[in-house]
Amino acid sequence: MTATTTPSTTGRIGRRLIQLYVGLALYGASSALLVEAGLGLEPWNVLHQGLAELTGMTIGVVSIIVGAAVLLLWIPLRQRPGLGTVSNVFVVGLAMDGTLALVPDAHDLAVRIPLLVAGIVLNGVATGLYIAASFGPGPRDGLMTGLHRRTGRSIRLMRTVIEVAVVVTGFALGGTIGVGTLLYALAIGPLAQLFLRVFALPTASGGSTVVAERTPEGVILRP
Repeated sequence: MTATTTPSTTGRIGRRLIQLYVGLALYGASSALLVEAGLGLEPWNVLHQGLAELTGMTIGVVSIIVGAAVLLLWIPLRQRPGLGTVSNVFVVGLAMDGTLALVPDAHDLAVRIPLLVAGIVLNGVATGLYIAASFGPGPRDGLMTGLHRRTGRSIRLMRTVIEVAVVVTGFALGGTIGVGTLLYALAIGPLAQLFLRVFALPTASGGSTVVAERTPEGVILRP
């Protein structure tokens, strides 16, 4: 017997693809808003910004290079990337640079604070979109879960060790940490969980939506 593709299956895959790429593009745009706000970045972008300052490359290009390098670390961890994993490497960085080119510089605090809030909320929306699409984790999250499986240590510990390391390194290189970094850390989990439910895909039979009862600890942070 050969598998057949029904219109409903095709439509479901189409919706998943749309969610994936819209989510990744919005993730890059949200990160750009946090850069423009200048009040503190999410952990990995502290590192990306620091490396951008050091090398003279754009933060989006650095994000792509770092994402590709992290993906190579999946090999010894025996992680298998998905379409979303590979797409993440390129789409987020390109969307970040594109948004930074379009958004004017913000100097007034009355503008920077709304940019910060908008960036964090949009990041939650983007995270819900791309995770609900179920095309595989981002390279950085895969590194964390891979280390968890290989070492037997908790995901929470792996996430903490990795993100402390990238924040400290990024800050030493000139990356921005501040109130935005703390606010992001506090808000992104609840926001992402909310939007995971909002964008959950219906079951193949058209029944109730499917949302993981327990999202893996710490996976809701970086695509």
